[in-house]
Amino acid sequence: MTPPADPARTPGLSYRDAGVDIDAGDALVERIKPYAKRTMRPEVLAGIGGFGALVEIGKRFREPVLVAGTDGVGTKLKLAFALDRHDTIGQDLVAMSVNDILVQGAEPLFFLDYYACGRLDVDVAARVVKGIAHGCELAGCALIGGETAEMPGMYAEGEYDLAGFAVGVVEKSAIVDGRAIAPGDAVLGLASSGPHSNGYSLIRRIVADAHADLTAPLGEGTLADALMAPTRIYVKSLLALMRELPVKGMAHVTGGGITENVPRMLPAGTQAALDASRWPRPAVFDWLSTQGRVGRDEMLRVFNCGIGMAVVVAANDEARALSLLAAEGERAWRIGTIVARPDGAPAAVVA
Repeated sequence: MTPPADPARTPGLSYRDAGVDIDAGDALVERIKPYAKRTMRPEVLAGIGGFGALVEIGKRFREPVLVAGTDGVGTKLKLAFALDRHDTIGQDLVAMSVNDILVQGAEPLFFLDYYACGRLDVDVAARVVKGIAHGCELAGCALIGGETAEMPGMYAEGEYDLAGFAVGVVEKSAIVDGRAIAPGDAVLGLASSGPHSNGYSLIRRIVADAHADLTAPLGEGTLADALMAPTRIYVKSLLALMRELPVKGMAHVTGGGITENVPRMLPAGTQAALDASRWPRPAVFDWLSTQGRVGRDEMLRVFNCGIGMAVVVAANDEARALSLLAAEGERAWRIGTIVARPDGAPAAVVA
């Protein structure tokens, strides 16, 4: 008969036995420190490594107002898993938050991310965070920390989730809230890089139903390239524009597409009369519309259809604004006009 085990001599369970590898987490922190270091700003007093990060607002603001935004990447992650493309999904994450706070005139100060998985793959996580750091560089904000959560049983093997938030600052007198928008103003559209990070539940359904070959040529690359193109970050170009002329309103075209997002910047009694013939629609949207038999109105309500940011300026500032945006590397067009809104009419119409 086998004698009972002596509890004092039986090896105890470790966190690793339960599926959490502390050493892997430590290795990831060391791997990403150089990426984060490149994003630092003078306002950051203490960054990655502490329980919290210290950031001062600085002396150049008389009445500073903080603006915060948070978001994720959504089911675009599912394509990243399927294609093993993890290098640009971090830029998507940053873009969704910094573009959101930008529309109120805010300059992003810092960003934090939350990366959650069932089992930490240090190489994959490092690729993701490197992309986050690159997005922060594009936005001019500091990556000051984040959280890596390894939670066995919560996620499928090889999958992870991402969330993040950005905090920016704007002078109280310079807040962009749309109240100055009036009939006769010009609506400018800034080119998107593709679907950005919105509509991917529909995109994945279209891809699956069409049995699409993601390696097939489309535009200047492949279908996969078009669908995984990272979200464009408009921060530096639009901050430069706001330093040169008054910007009356801005709308980040995300979930809800053009017809749901443009109205968010408009005051009561106004309507954005847009003309789709004024900007080129990228090939990926034609593919989605054709393959998914998605109607025009639904396309405009779900996708950005080539316009990632809408900006309203006075009509006499249009030419100068377009010139300044071009100098900042943006492709932009006059896509419409602000008019008086008829009773019962929608706040945005696209001809």
